[in-house]
Amino acid sequence: MYEQKKREKALKAKATKVVVKEIRFGPQTDDHDYEFKKKHAVKFLQDGAKLKAYVFFKGRSIVFKEQGQILLLKLAQELEDYGKVEQMPKLEGKRMTMFIAPKKVK
Repeated sequence: MYEQKKREKALKAKATKVVVKEIRFGPQTDDHDYEFKKKHAVKFLQDGAKLKAYVFFKGRSIVFKEQGQILLLKLAQELEDYGKVEQMPKLEGKRMTMFIAPKKVK
């Protein structure tokens, strides 16, 4: 029993922990803010963390769903070299989320 627990603990220690970093946008995020956040996203993906990018709709800004989706798809297209889209933009309540997984480093 002791040996089995010891083996399980050793396996658990070797397991890689998935880090998820988040980046939040508004539906009308400005170009400069977008570029600044994109630079952080590139850094996160290069470090091997998954990226959760989301557009948060406050109040009546839910009217701009298309703008939010365009923003996320533009981000996915520009981050193609660093990661691949794991989940396309999906609206959940007041958030439109998208997941990007880092590409394997050779």
